Amino acid sequence: MKNTHGIIIPVLLLIVIGIIMVYSSTALMSLERYGHGFHYLMRHLFAIIIGLGAMLLLMRMDYNKLRVFIIPLLVLSGVLLILVFIPNIGVSAGSGSNVKRWLRLWPSTFQPSELLKIAIVLFLAHYIDRNAWRMKDLRYGIIIPLCVLLPFQMLILLQPDFGAVITLGILTVILLFLGGVRWTYLAGLALLSLPLIYKLILSTPYRRDRLLSFLDPWQDPLDKGFQLVQSFLAFGRGGLTGVGIGDGRQKLFFLPELHTDFIFSQIGEELGLIGASIVLGLFIWLFIKGVNIAMQTEDSFSYYLAMGLTIMIASQAVMNFSVCLGLMPPKGLPLPFISYGGSAILINMVAVGVLMSIQRITSSKPIAMRNIPWGGRPPIRGRHYKWMVRQK
Repeated sequence: MKNTHGIIIPVLLLIVIGIIMVYSSTALMSLERYGHGFHYLMRHLFAIIIGLGAMLLLMRMDYNKLRVFIIPLLVLSGVLLILVFIPNIGVSAGSGSNVKRWLRLWPSTFQPSELLKIAIVLFLAHYIDRNAWRMKDLRYGIIIPLCVLLPFQMLILLQPDFGAVITLGILTVILLFLGGVRWTYLAGLALLSLPLIYKLILSTPYRRDRLLSFLDPWQDPLDKGFQLVQSFLAFGRGGLTGVGIGDGRQKLFFLPELHTDFIFSQIGEELGLIGASIVLGLFIWLFIKGVNIAMQTEDSFSYYLAMGLTIMIASQAVMNFSVCLGLMPPKGLPLPFISYGGSAILINMVAVGVLMSIQRITSSKPIAMRNIPWGGRPPIRGRHYKWMVRQK
């Protein structure tokens, strides 16, 4: 367990901060809707307990055994994404009555797109490992991975969940880039995607409104720009040290989705710049530890799996920070380990469990020669070097 302390400490600290902030932001809402202030907190704690169990289980197992679950996980993700459209199974919530992203599971709900993130990372790590010498070829580097990803992206767009589509797209592009795909292919793919993204945004009224309110939220501060303006006010009111835990005003039904998408604004108001900086620092700590785990691995599958899981967590955190600070249009993306929401917490803790397994197994092998990607040197994409490592 000592070899995993470096990554588990920031995770546990973020979870504790999340418990405090979820209770602070939901106590009044829970009291009004359910007659007591602990409804959302109890559901949040339930998800954390399940996540901790999954994390400890995965930490103790051999992560290489996950290869056999890649196809079943992809198939299961696809089936679950289809089930959300079935009445009485799929749950409508979020920004409109036609938004179906969750499955009804007692005592909570589950979002299949979160499971898909793990499945895609596992698939890409395995795929790049098996095809490392031909990732520069257009067929193997671009066409085959896209043929696997696009059907899932189409199902997610039908929900609709544009934020999950963007997250999966970013994750896939970064892993393919690290895997040795020519940057010209990826740049061409990005250029070809721009017209589709443009159409998806402007053809949907609420996405178009989000974009326009992001560009100038003060033009309509009481309607389309209301959420972003209230987020700014939360940070402004918090100042350097914050107004104190429990004393924030934005949770008094001013800022919608405060306990999920905008919980970082709650942190900024109640804990101030100092508290927000601590949270940011914990994510940076977690990211550095995840990259270090990847750079110490002894094979390419372990490397891409560790990097993929680290990027999955980090990209969601960066996008959530950016939304709350007005650096990108609002998306329905929770802050990992902090926001209320069982699916995201469970999947992110599963990711940490796999990272801990990689670190445990890698550090326990007294191997004189490890096949470490790039040998601990600056990345040379798509090539691997044998690097001499002294026996302890």
